[in-house]
Amino acid sequence: MNGATGIERPPLGIRLLHALRKEPDWPTLTAAELIAYRDAANRTAGSRLIRVITGFPDRGATIGWQEVALPDRVLQVRVYRPTPGRGGGTALPLVLHVHGGGFVGTAAQCDWANSHLAARLPAVVVSVEHRLLAPGTPLSAAVDDGWDVLRHIVQHAAEWGIDPARIAVAGESTGALISALAAIRADATGLHLQAQVLVNPAVDLTETMFDYASMTQHADSPTLTMAKLRLFQQLAVPPGADARAVSPLYADDPSGLAPALVVVPTLDPVADHGRRYAERLREFATPARVTEHSGAPHAFLTLPGVVPQAKAARAEITEFLRGRLAGSRAAAAQPTKAETR
Repeated sequence: MNGATGIERPPLGIRLLHALRKEPDWPTLTAAELIAYRDAANRTAGSRLIRVITGFPDRGATIGWQEVALPDRVLQVRVYRPTPGRGGGTALPLVLHVHGGGFVGTAAQCDWANSHLAARLPAVVVSVEHRLLAPGTPLSAAVDDGWDVLRHIVQHAAEWGIDPARIAVAGESTGALISALAAIRADATGLHLQAQVLVNPAVDLTETMFDYASMTQHADSPTLTMAKLRLFQQLAVPPGADARAVSPLYADDPSGLAPALVVVPTLDPVADHGRRYAERLREFATPARVTEHSGAPHAFLTLPGVVPQAKAARAEITEFLRGRLAGSRAAAAQPTKAETR
């Protein structure tokens, strides 16, 4: 669904949730209050009761937590696999997923979409429970978590039952930013990806982050406010950090990256981030398809119980990945920029 006409309003369910939920005064939160808030929010997001809002998992997939032991840390990942018999007994594609939220969020909030991808592609979907933003934990730490898990799984492809020639990255919001940076790192190091899926991505954390029309138009969005975004930027890029290094929009050379599907909800402060990133990819001859969902707010893909547009977005993502991950061995043999320099 491209473009929007007239006055758009969020779905009724979102408006009711917004009216009932009291958000903290973001600028005044202490570190301890931030941690307490996110712990409570993540317990809710991971509970079975909340699935009325976040969606019920596909019964064609198994879901479980697993540890990834990296040289300097151990990370939890949430793993989605097709139930026995659906995978055909062969190595499956890998979709490396990163959840959104920034200073809050958990992989469990994405069970609905990720279990569907695992069952319907079929594929192994691995969602990274990355470090969350906090004083002393900048965005670069979460970016490293996403990238290091991806490399680890590819290096141990046989153990994970995945085909290293058929890999995609995907994420929402902050997770989309991390996924976009993983795609950039992959290209630079010769790891060939078949696709990247970026849902309501924030891609510019520099001083120009708020210089987009959608920031003004949707400053009071029920699922993402300007105050929350400002706290996100403050935690993500503390004084002395390089904002450009964690801003995919400012990558030096985005040519040759994996083809992208950029999913844009129109009632979103960062809607123009996604649009502009797709434009920049195209400027460098990287295929980028944009789909817009009129009347959908930020984070809508994780709220199928109250945002009907989520089902259409999930179908688009499934079809895009199916096309990119089917029969990709020949494409994977093509040299990347890193190999031809």
